[in-house]
Amino acid sequence: MKIAVMPGDGIGQEVTDQAVKVLKAVVGNHLPMELVYAPVGQAGVDAAGDPLPVQTREIADKAEAILFGSAGVPGDEAIEYKMRPGASLLRLRKQLNLFANFRPAFLFPELIGASTLKPEVVEGLDIMILRELTGDIYFGEPRGVHTLPNGEREAFNTMRYSESEIRRIGHVAFQTARLRSHKVCSVDKANVLETMQLWREVMTEVGREYPDVELSHLFVDAAAMQLMRAPKQFDVMVTGNIFGDILSDAAAMLTGSIGMLPSASLSKGHKGLYEPVHGTAPDIAGQNLANPLASILSMAMMLRLSFHQLELATLVEQAVQRVLADGLRTGDIYQQGCNKVGTEEMGDAVVKALVLLRN
Repeated sequence: MKIAVMPGDGIGQEVTDQAVKVLKAVVGNHLPMELVYAPVGQAGVDAAGDPLPVQTREIADKAEAILFGSAGVPGDEAIEYKMRPGASLLRLRKQLNLFANFRPAFLFPELIGASTLKPEVVEGLDIMILRELTGDIYFGEPRGVHTLPNGEREAFNTMRYSESEIRRIGHVAFQTARLRSHKVCSVDKANVLETMQLWREVMTEVGREYPDVELSHLFVDAAAMQLMRAPKQFDVMVTGNIFGDILSDAAAMLTGSIGMLPSASLSKGHKGLYEPVHGTAPDIAGQNLANPLASILSMAMMLRLSFHQLELATLVEQAVQRVLADGLRTGDIYQQGCNKVGTEEMGDAVVKALVLLRN
C-alpha cells in the first residue's frame, strides 16, 4: 500500500496525525505499507512557494491513495485563485480526475443526542451524498473580476456540465444504490438553470438503464428542506459540485457534528483521496481540541475502497463506535455525562479499542 499523506493546514495536521496513528495500529505487520508525506496548502507555499508544489503533484500521481487533512488560511480569498492555499485541493482533484465524491451521513446511535433534530427524525440515519467533483461552477470558465465602463467592479463565474460528465456520475450513483436500498434522488435546479435542465435529462436517461433502482428528482431548495425535515427518506443523493458541497455540510449536523463526516473522492479506478468534510478550523488549530473521528473514518473508507481491506475498515469503524459507546467525546459532540477528551486522547482511545476488539 503506497499512501500519500497530506496533512495541510490548521487542524488538518492534528487530525491526520491521529488517522495515521490508527492506520499503523490496524495494519500492523499484516500488509506492506509505505507512507509518503507531502506539503499542500499554506504548508506547500511555505515549503516551495506553491499551494500544490510540483513534488506534491508527483507524489500524488505515484500514490495508490491520498490521506488528506485540510487546506486553506483565513483571508486567502484575497489571493490570486491559483495561488490560494485552499484552492490546492481543487487543483489536486482536477489533476487526478477525482470526479466522484462520496460523503456518507451516518448517525452513530451513541450520538443521537448530539444532533439538533429530534431523535425520531434522525435515528437510523444512513445517507450517501454523491457529489460530482470536477465540473460545475467551481471549475467553469470564464471566471474572474473586471471593471465595467462606469468604474464598478463585476465578478462572474460559469456553471458548466457536459453530457458525459453527468452520465459518468449518474452511473456511479445508480451502481452505488444497487448496493444499498435501490433509491436515487437527483438534486438540481432545472426550473431556472439550463445546466441543470441538461442534468435532469441525462440523469433520467441513465436511470432507464437501472430499472431496479427508483429515481426521483428534487430542486435543491426542496432537497435542503427535506434533508432537515425527513432525512431518512433518502438513500443515495446525487448532485453537482456546488449543491453537493452545501447539502453535505448541512447533512453533517444531522449526525451531530461536521467533525464526524468522512469523505472519499474517486477516479475511474481505485485511486482515491480521503479527507474529513470539515475545514481547517483555524480558531481551534494547535489546541488539541479538534475531533479526529472524521479523519479516522476517512482512513477506514480508504482501506475499504482503494485497498479492498474490508475487514480492517470494519474494525476501525467498530473501534470508533466502541469509543463513543464508552462515553468519550471531543468538544463538538460533547453531551452532559460524557467524558470530554482532546484530539490526541481520542486517537489513543481508538487505538486501544482496536486492541480490545482483536483480543
